[in-house]
Amino acid sequence: MKTRVSFAVFLLCANLLLVLAAGLRAQQSAPSSAAGPAGIDMTVVKPETVGFSSDRLERLHALMQQTVDRKELPGAVTILARHGKVLDYRVYGAKDVASNAPLSKDAIFRAFSMTKPITAVAMLQLYEQGKWLPSDPISKFIPEFAHLKVFKGADASGNMILEDPVHPPTMAELMTHTAGFTYGFFGSTLVDKEYQKADLFQSKSLEEFIEKLAKLPLSYQPGTRWSYSVSMDIQGYIVEKLSGQSLPAYMQEHIFKPLGMKDTAFYVPAGKRSRFVTMYKGNEKGDMVPSTGGNEYSSEPGMASGGGGSVSTAEDYYRFATMLANGGELNGVRILAPSSVQLMSSNHLAPQLLTGEFGIGVHVMRPGFGYGYNCAVEYDPQLANLPDGRGTFFWDGAAGTWFWVDPTNDVVFVAMIQRLWGPGMPMVEYQSRPAVYQALVNPKK
Repeated sequence: MKTRVSFAVFLLCANLLLVLAAGLRAQQSAPSSAAGPAGIDMTVVKPETVGFSSDRLERLHALMQQTVDRKELPGAVTILARHGKVLDYRVYGAKDVASNAPLSKDAIFRAFSMTKPITAVAMLQLYEQGKWLPSDPISKFIPEFAHLKVFKGADASGNMILEDPVHPPTMAELMTHTAGFTYGFFGSTLVDKEYQKADLFQSKSLEEFIEKLAKLPLSYQPGTRWSYSVSMDIQGYIVEKLSGQSLPAYMQEHIFKPLGMKDTAFYVPAGKRSRFVTMYKGNEKGDMVPSTGGNEYSSEPGMASGGGGSVSTAEDYYRFATMLANGGELNGVRILAPSSVQLMSSNHLAPQLLTGEFGIGVHVMRPGFGYGYNCAVEYDPQLANLPDGRGTFFWDGAAGTWFWVDPTNDVVFVAMIQRLWGPGMPMVEYQSRPAVYQALVNPKK
């Protein structure tokens, strides 16, 4: 009996030693950079393993480096992934040109309008809970909008002529920049001037923002135009009303924290300020000069902008984009249903809005190129003269940041730069597309 017991103890100890040894080997062989806070793998794989050519990717690197060398951009951080595997992760240039402080992968950038797709996700989470429908009038959630008028023209004295809307603007129109609102920044109409007088973005809260906006007329009859607008800031207010949380608190709890977006917020706290990049703009000659953009992001804003108020890092936004590429899930954490991502990333513009008449900057609504919920959609990229796969959706920010998700080729690309659109701004966002896809030499892999 004593021999049998001793032998059993020996076997138990031997098995434990084998398990411990296997665990130690696994730890020693695991890449040190493999996992971030949410367990997403940021290890850079050989491009050939996911169908890309290492040699041809040098053209993308050359494109980005040349914009820095020509002093067109201060710096950039780019991430390219396929099948959920990072195949290129690069840093170019400086965080600050004057000091030549190097840019780092964890640099914090002003995301500006790349906040819009995040707001769409917040809205769609509430949509999944049955709290709104695309056919609902916006006034169902914002009673102050129940009596909005529409700009029709001007009389002989230059005064605005107003009329009733043909139909109340709907939530679907709010999600697609077709509800009748504008920004006031990009035009010189009488309505634009009223927006400028109202000083909407100096409001102390979203409530004050809505109060001001409710006194202004719509720029056009709902559904008849596509006009870049304050729609996503209105959505931010609706998120607050439907959730009972402030917009920053809602996004932190339901999007940023679950996805491990540890540096994405609506301000940069003191402990992270050293990573906050200097922003630039072009002067009248197109040369880069520093610019604050009127916001230091030093404290939580009174009015959190769902259209352009967030800051983020390349890796944080890559997490967000990868969640969308995965149909609403990242590392076992589901943020949205696949059907909701499909709703967000499908074109919702009618053919009469896809004539080339409407757009913002270089983004022109045209055959093959439309708009979903808070993002542009390439529903037929070849028709739109673009190299991306069918169904690619994307957006960018005023300081040049951009991303895209290509479901056909299972490609995600994120680029973080910090130069405001204006004189001397390079076309690197659209140049990066052929630079990426010319390197995808084995798309079936």
